[in-house]
Amino acid sequence: MNNTEKKPAGHCKVLLVEDHPMFREHLGLLINRELGMSVCGEADNIRDAMRLIHETNPDIAIVDITLRGSSGLELIKDIKAMGLSVNVLVLSMHDEELYAERALRAGAKGYITKNEASAEVVRAVRGVMNGEVYASRKMTTKLLERFSKKRAATEIAGMETLADRELEVFQMLGRGKSTREIAHSLGLGESTVETYRARIKEKLNLRSAAELYLRAGQWVRDHGS
Repeated sequence: MNNTEKKPAGHCKVLLVEDHPMFREHLGLLINRELGMSVCGEADNIRDAMRLIHETNPDIAIVDITLRGSSGLELIKDIKAMGLSVNVLVLSMHDEELYAERALRAGAKGYITKNEASAEVVRAVRGVMNGEVYASRKMTTKLLERFSKKRAATEIAGMETLADRELEVFQMLGRGKSTREIAHSLGLGESTVETYRARIKEKLNLRSAAELYLRAGQWVRDHGS
């Protein structure tokens, strides 16, 4: 069964992939008290998440964008690339203006922010399990406008031009990480990270490393990344 097919009514096994223990505990309590739902596993990184997917065969994985040592976007892509029959709902603190479309393109079936009410989270889970794609009204309007070409291509600029890995490096720069620290965290060579830095500077029209760090730091403060 692939991710686009509706699953039969019944018990829904939910995998939580979230790097904040307190929020993960809250989410687990929320899911376990819902009729027909239960948490089948918890992880805070991609490796453990993939292991649990194979071991527990969840119906849906609720995935945060920021995971320990990596990005939830990479997990979503891995799930899609391997053809695993698990739906993915992204539940994140990050701005949906920047991340929702990326998550949906990567293979997620929905995107919801952490400031939504608990009832909306449950509604999103049930919607995804019924074969729907969940997005806020605001995000749905944006995607429809882009699809219908009402939005000029010149408006799609700035941060949206960064590739997923470039955005990940940009975030880490904004958190004050050095090239060596970023390389170690992402499992990349330092020269590769330097290449990403150069691409980011070019795309954001930044002239120096100082401007890059300043812009990245401000973005992290504004978006809580």
